[in-house]
Amino acid sequence: MSLDEKHAYQPGDGPEKPRANDLEKDATDARLSHESQVDADPDDQSLRLSVQERHLIRKLDARILPIACLMYLFAYLDRSNLGNARLQGLPQDVLHGDPTGKKFDWINSSFFFSYILCQVPATLLAKLVPPRLWLGSAAIGWGICSTLMSTAFNEAGLIVCRVGLGTFEAGFGPGIPLYFSLFYTKHELGLRLAYWFGFAAVAGAFGGLIAFGVQHAHDTIANWRLLFIIEGIPAVLLGVVALFLLPNRPDSTTFLTEDERALAFERANRDTSGDVGYMVNKSHIGNAFRDWRIYMGGVIYFGANAALASISAFLPTIIKTFGYTNARAQLLTVPPYAVTAVVITASSWCSDRLLSRGLFIATTSSIGGIGYLILLTVPDNAHVRYFATFCIVAGTYTTIGITIAWYAHNLGSETKRATGTPLYMAIGQCGSVLGSHLFPATEGPRYIKGFAVLTALEFLGALCALVLTMHFRRENARRDRVHGAHVPDTRVDTSELADAAPGFRYVP
Repeated sequence: MSLDEKHAYQPGDGPEKPRANDLEKDATDARLSHESQVDADPDDQSLRLSVQERHLIRKLDARILPIACLMYLFAYLDRSNLGNARLQGLPQDVLHGDPTGKKFDWINSSFFFSYILCQVPATLLAKLVPPRLWLGSAAIGWGICSTLMSTAFNEAGLIVCRVGLGTFEAGFGPGIPLYFSLFYTKHELGLRLAYWFGFAAVAGAFGGLIAFGVQHAHDTIANWRLLFIIEGIPAVLLGVVALFLLPNRPDSTTFLTEDERALAFERANRDTSGDVGYMVNKSHIGNAFRDWRIYMGGVIYFGANAALASISAFLPTIIKTFGYTNARAQLLTVPPYAVTAVVITASSWCSDRLLSRGLFIATTSSIGGIGYLILLTVPDNAHVRYFATFCIVAGTYTTIGITIAWYAHNLGSETKRATGTPLYMAIGQCGSVLGSHLFPATEGPRYIKGFAVLTALEFLGALCALVLTMHFRRENARRDRVHGAHVPDTRVDTSELADAAPGFRYVP
């Protein structure tokens, strides 16, 4: 009987139960095969992969990354294009001019209310559903909501669409780190998540270019309405693609051969092995809510997302205060995002190689804080202030990308990841609500309050990252003393204690 026949999930059977004995036997065979094929320096994780495993990684990358990255590209375009639409006449057309900017702020922040409330239940529910069905349906839902924003004729219509957008995206954002952790090890996860999250920066660059092009379209449709249509429909199409092409869980997908499924399952159990399959471990849900480190991660994420929401909605407006026209301000948003895509990829690659996250987060969050500090203290030099936007965008996006990778491993089991990931993200998205209200039109062009608050939050995030990395290093050292030195890539049973299991080691 093939592994596919033994483990394939049948929709009519209800939630799939893990076949532990069969899966562990196949995984053990795959581990032995992997060890027998190691052909390089054992001190270099990237080199000591077998030929079979390298082929599997390339196959997974070729199928998963293009779809996931493009989905996030359009997810981010759809949540952030409101900032571009602001400069294309939206307030004048449907908000009666909005002289104070408060109506626009509430439309922008309404996305985050539904996004925050739905993240934990949506991600736990995602663990009970085949991944491609969940992620594909989410993309179709938010794409429809984004496209419908083009039909709004008042504030209420825009808010309803933004709430729907947040509801569907809540099943996607926290779901991707959980999904990636099924296929990639801790030595690979940071870079793949950087590719994925880096497309938020790519979206910022493309958003500026698309907005610049739409602004010169001179069509019969208002520019901002055309913008929502152009950026909303592709998400629907990508959702349909995901329904058919994204792999399901490693042990049940028909995308892999029998040997590849066994190897993929063995890789998913390196340094951890807990509640696998379409099930939820209720004790690990409570464990996540009691873990103070998740809340401290939420503080880091809060500050970074306050900055991110401000960047997404107000970067064109901020650059316009340097003395540029609307069209040129749209165009000048592109270079900071282009540089950010390079910075986040390089930083995450180094973070994976060194298996160190906290020090990188502290550094990049500080860079973002320095950028806001420059905007706060240098009011007249446009060139210096424009350089500050590079620091802000690159520092903030890299902080978020590496934080996502940090918690994707350190939460120990699938259920704890499915609970803890949306929990700290939900705390962080409260920062997005704050960031959406920090730049009212009445406080321009200096925006002293907004820049001061975000400077403080970025440096607070850096401090929290230092505290966490020191804690993880001390805890790893304590477990080495008490339980013996850890053997890398060995299976650790986290089904009862999650990351508190004696054999589990944190990535600091």
